[in-house]
Amino acid sequence: MPTLHNLGFPRIGELRELKQALEKYWRTEISADQLQQTSITLTERHWQWQATAGIQYIPVGDFSLYDHVLDTAAMLGVSPERFRQVQDPLQRYFYMARGRANHYPDTQACRMLKWFDTNYHYLVPELKPHEEFHLCNGPLSAAIDHARLVLQGFDHAKPKPVILGPLSFLWVSRCAGETFDKLSLLPALIPVYQQLLASFNPKQTPWLQIDEPILCLDLPYAWQRAFESTYSQLSCDAKLMLTTYFGDLQDQLYLACRLPVAGLHLDLVRAPRQLQPALNLLGREKILSAGVIDGRNIWIADLEKRQNDLQAVADNRGDNLWLAPSCSLLHCPINLEQETGIDAEIKPWLAFAKQKLDELYHLQQWLNGNRHRVEPALQKNAAAWQSRRQSAKLHQPNVRARTEALNEEDFHRRLGYAQRSPIQRQALDLPLLPTTTIGSFPQTPAIRQARRQYKNAQIPVQEYDKQMQSAIAQAIYEQENAGLDVLVHGEAERNDMVEYFAEHLSGFCFTEQGWVQSYGSRCVKPPILYGDSWRPLPITLNWWRYTQSLTNKPVKAMLTGPVTIAQWSFIREDQSREQTCLQIALALRDEVLELEKAGARIIQVDEPAFREGLPLRTAPQQSYLQWEARCFRLVSGSVKSQTQVHTHMCYSDFNTILPAIAELDADVISIESARSDLSLLSAFADYHYPNAIGPGCYDIHSPRTPAIEDIKQVIDTAMQYLPAERLWINPDCGLKTRTWPEASLALHQMVKAARMVREQVGQANEWHG
Repeated sequence: MPTLHNLGFPRIGELRELKQALEKYWRTEISADQLQQTSITLTERHWQWQATAGIQYIPVGDFSLYDHVLDTAAMLGVSPERFRQVQDPLQRYFYMARGRANHYPDTQACRMLKWFDTNYHYLVPELKPHEEFHLCNGPLSAAIDHARLVLQGFDHAKPKPVILGPLSFLWVSRCAGETFDKLSLLPALIPVYQQLLASFNPKQTPWLQIDEPILCLDLPYAWQRAFESTYSQLSCDAKLMLTTYFGDLQDQLYLACRLPVAGLHLDLVRAPRQLQPALNLLGREKILSAGVIDGRNIWIADLEKRQNDLQAVADNRGDNLWLAPSCSLLHCPINLEQETGIDAEIKPWLAFAKQKLDELYHLQQWLNGNRHRVEPALQKNAAAWQSRRQSAKLHQPNVRARTEALNEEDFHRRLGYAQRSPIQRQALDLPLLPTTTIGSFPQTPAIRQARRQYKNAQIPVQEYDKQMQSAIAQAIYEQENAGLDVLVHGEAERNDMVEYFAEHLSGFCFTEQGWVQSYGSRCVKPPILYGDSWRPLPITLNWWRYTQSLTNKPVKAMLTGPVTIAQWSFIREDQSREQTCLQIALALRDEVLELEKAGARIIQVDEPAFREGLPLRTAPQQSYLQWEARCFRLVSGSVKSQTQVHTHMCYSDFNTILPAIAELDADVISIESARSDLSLLSAFADYHYPNAIGPGCYDIHSPRTPAIEDIKQVIDTAMQYLPAERLWINPDCGLKTRTWPEASLALHQMVKAARMVREQVGQANEWHG
């Protein structure tokens, strides 16, 4: 019988219990012991769920209070010098993640980046040329002992430690200070991994999961060779299951199959065609772990197709076939049973993390000849697939007709940036180094309560609108008081930058508890895009009109872009992602044109997910970026030359896709740069990016308040790369997660710093004159 195992489970809790405990701990409302008790409660519950579902090897070490890469860095003794004065491990851990600890100097947190092509943000370890690693595996050892006690009542279930592999750890880390070859650290790192592997008792943990997702990338030859030498030194008494995910191993499949490990996990959802080559290359003595349940999306698996694909493999390999999700279930909501409001026709099409474990069990029983044991579940699965294929909810002829009628003129501005820019400067009459924000302002308890009351029909729409208008008026007052040049309405009415727009477009449905961790305590609730999409009514128009009526300064109209809406939704797979994005882009173009007609002179179309869905391999990247850029230009290409189009991107490595970003032809792009020491800005300068840029001058994900001199230094440094005439001054990202005192003080500091630099530039110009 195929063995069932899982690669990882969501951490945040069915009802976001971890989020609530973390934020209480940071507010000093609960103790560290109480926070740890929440983590114990959650891990026990999750282990028991998996064991009850029939999972035989249950991941341990996948739970994290903030981030699993940060956990790995802590386990390997990697801690930047600026944090080492903090003796308490938990305080130091959160200090690295958030940039502030009680009674210690304020300092910059570790950089955040997206985990491969997901919306999960990891903390980037910082490595020195002569990094000294040392093992600190106490938390993992304690978790294994705890799991063994919890699983005693389940004879079939054993704990399986989960470890980020040494080469993937080095790859996702960054060089602190000087640049050097990270592979030079392998001789120091391998002994620590040897010590770690030797610490496991094979009688208690017969299998270890070691994640090496970088095998799905285009690796340089030196890194490929490093896999051979590294894993030849990592033998241990326990068996190693080498796990890869998010893509196809392609030319590295032969390498992976020949490594001295006991098993190999392949993502057969993203890359099903690698199954047969793997069977040809993988020795019969090795375990093949087939990742056949989608760990990245919420649609049910086609169990009949999976059975057809795997039956011969199961008959041939017997116990040497394992079944698993394609990747960790971290990227899925936890429990569909919590959902009561989803359309009754659509709900049977869905599976969250708990339901995906059940799908594994049903498939295992079918492959083992025990179909009769799970017949009702298999019939339900087949009926749901038939319902979805035939549903009238999926396709709208008028939407498809609009996309087919598009012509090339729809995708381009009338004038180039060099010609538009002086027209916009004259129309807007802004000072040098104009100051603005990315869009959102603090989502206060009062705002959340009003939204909840309105959603539950406890207050009428008139009262809700009145409270939102009050919040907008406060945002305008705070911005004018701080002295910002371009204002925003603050997005008080928006529950989420994607979900809000999806609620006003057709083809989406929504969950009540479908939360997914983005980073730390930050969770998102992705909408579910099941059918064709269009815009029945204006979305932001009335809110923008009201806001502009409160001030004489220009107010940016704020939209989320089509790529980000698609990427941050659970998206349909019955048509291409490009076609889906085009539909959303057309809907947003309608909104943009109405805003412009109403008088909006600056319109921001945010695309923080622009790089996120980029294929991991180089070959398909260019075509992907081309259609992404076309979708953005479809939204903005029809506006007048005097209308200034902004976009925002953050927390991704954009260095390799700068030509595609230039293809967006946005007048102004704001980027994250505070945590990355302006390294991204230097890449824009080296590329000779032609349009205006707003480099984030302080980190909004940290509770630390930036000093005026710190912000001024960022601006001064930015002007070494770009002329002041093409620089905007703004925070890294939106301010919804901050409090008003934090946001207000930081913005005052930012404006003061910008004015100091303006005076400095003016004096320099006067002297040169």
